[in-house]
Amino acid sequence: MPKFDVDSDLVRKLASLINETGLTELEYSEGEKRIRLQRGGVAAPVYSAGPAPVAAAAAPVAAAAAPVDAVTSPMVGTAYLAGAPGAKPFSTVGGKVKAGDTILIIEAMKVMNPIKAPKGGTITQILVSDAQPVEFGQPLVVIE
Repeated sequence: MPKFDVDSDLVRKLASLINETGLTELEYSEGEKRIRLQRGGVAAPVYSAGPAPVAAAAAPVAAAAAPVDAVTSPMVGTAYLAGAPGAKPFSTVGGKVKAGDTILIIEAMKVMNPIKAPKGGTITQILVSDAQPVEFGQPLVVIE
């Protein structure tokens, strides 16, 4: 098996790209060399004469159960609680919302996506902080 010297500058650039975009996994290949990065670790380079083997998935992290009335993220991105830095937040704990009110925004691929309240009620919890990366299905806000 030929020796594979890891280009540490490339790995740093790819890791930076993962952080900037909120991705959880990124794969880069050049010829027979392949680098796969996952949030929380870097997969070892893989050499293959045939189809690329599938790397084992990272062990799932035990997550707290999402509250029943939680509004979850419909996408991967960065959550913002206000429309601009220093602006009044869309939602506050104890605040009332109506169905269709914007409760926060998620930036994904340079597009600001308003997240609307699916029902009216009172915001009892805000489960993310401003400018926090979020994953698909992650609980964001609890409305009761």
